[in-house]
Amino acid sequence: MKRRAMFFRMITASLLRRRSRMLIALLSIAIGATILAGLVTVYVDVPRQMAAQFRSYGANMILMPAGSGVLSEADAEAAQTVIPGEELVGATPYRYVYLNMVRRQQTFAAAGTEFDQVQKTSPYFKVVGRYPSEPRQVLVGKSVADTIGVKENSVMELTWFPPSVDAAESPASGAAEIAPGMVLSGQAAGFGMQEGMNNKPVYVVVTIGDDGTIASLTVDTSGESEGFGTQCSESFFTDRFIGKPARDLELGKDVDAVSGATITSAAVVEAVNSAAPVDDTAAVLTPRTVNYTVVGILETGGEEEDYIYMSLDDMASITGQAGQVDFVELSVSASQDSLERYAQEISDSGRATARLVKRVIRSEATVLGKLQALVFLVTAVVLVLTMVSVSTTMMAVVAERRREIGLRKALGASDNAIRVEFLGEGLFLGALGGLLGAGLGFVFAQVVSVNVFGSDIRFSMLLLPVTVIVSMMVAALSCLLPVRRAVAIDPALVLKGE
Repeated sequence: MKRRAMFFRMITASLLRRRSRMLIALLSIAIGATILAGLVTVYVDVPRQMAAQFRSYGANMILMPAGSGVLSEADAEAAQTVIPGEELVGATPYRYVYLNMVRRQQTFAAAGTEFDQVQKTSPYFKVVGRYPSEPRQVLVGKSVADTIGVKENSVMELTWFPPSVDAAESPASGAAEIAPGMVLSGQAAGFGMQEGMNNKPVYVVVTIGDDGTIASLTVDTSGESEGFGTQCSESFFTDRFIGKPARDLELGKDVDAVSGATITSAAVVEAVNSAAPVDDTAAVLTPRTVNYTVVGILETGGEEEDYIYMSLDDMASITGQAGQVDFVELSVSASQDSLERYAQEISDSGRATARLVKRVIRSEATVLGKLQALVFLVTAVVLVLTMVSVSTTMMAVVAERRREIGLRKALGASDNAIRVEFLGEGLFLGALGGLLGAGLGFVFAQVVSVNVFGSDIRFSMLLLPVTVIVSMMVAALSCLLPVRRAVAIDPALVLKGE
């Protein structure tokens, strides 16, 4: 115990005698530890921060029907249980139909949804007015509002025609068997939906002829790339399906794809293969006309402005069909690997098919990778500069203590004793600088997080020991060359004054 106390006393005395130089070394280590602790904190917390930022760009996962024309709300809710609650930011269901303004002889696409979830998965929506909160209130896209001249508090008279009257309505469930004269409807995710350009699937309406093959095919590709995917709705492509069976079609074998629109072509084939007969109850449904009050105008600058939005309850009320959705947008705060795992588990469950919005996922992964690489590079450079600064200071200390070291060696001090003393001084400086840097580093990380990401950062208790250990290692490495110089001092030459 006495030897340890003496060793500690020697080190502190040596440091105090050279306060100015040791203060420079301590500041160098503290600054390096501050940058290290701050950037490591940011590095560790960046995935969470970036995930939160990217959620403002919309959903990153879509739930689609699993091999049928519709997705029930029960199946959609069950599929979402795969995702941990703390990672699921929002889940917005959508149900699309066409509604008519009979007096104006105009038809508009309407979307039934849950507005409290819309605000979570699509925070970029800009609403002039407010979101609907009561029955028979609607949110109107700016393009629709400009077309018909409606504004806040205007009343819209909308009429829904059942599928037997208006076959363009989105698919409904029914029997799986196909019979002559039957009308089928289906949907699949096309290029626009897979790449995150929009959230509108490719819709198809298939009429079965007397021979049991496809007699006619209508395709809605309004959500696809203009001039490419939209070609799949033209007759030169739809005619390729005439006379073919409505099941087990293969792209490239039974039907050739449109050049430059392979993904959309595949979506049409998939939609035809999974198309379901229109619900038999549709035949007894009658058109319904309801007056709705416009409470907000939606401005996004995108295709969302082409729709009228109402609650799912209002959608079920006017169509008489409840418990059905076309797809569900999910905003999940998780890594790419976790997202891919969740999507696979949902698809394997058979309740729904999960697709990742590739454009959002790729952008998030790219930005995160580059940011983390930048943080790593800056941290490495700062640590190298810290080592250079500390090493230079310790070299000056060795030069100043040259006569002292020579005298000690002449009196019998071993090389190891010299090494231990200098390394002890370096480790002491590293520990003290690491402690200072850990606290200052968290403050630095907090300032960066608030100014860059707009939110507080999480403090990790592991940060303190890691910063201290790394600082001590940097200080020890910085002392290697000075220690080597100290050990190499020849006491005979020093005592001669050379």
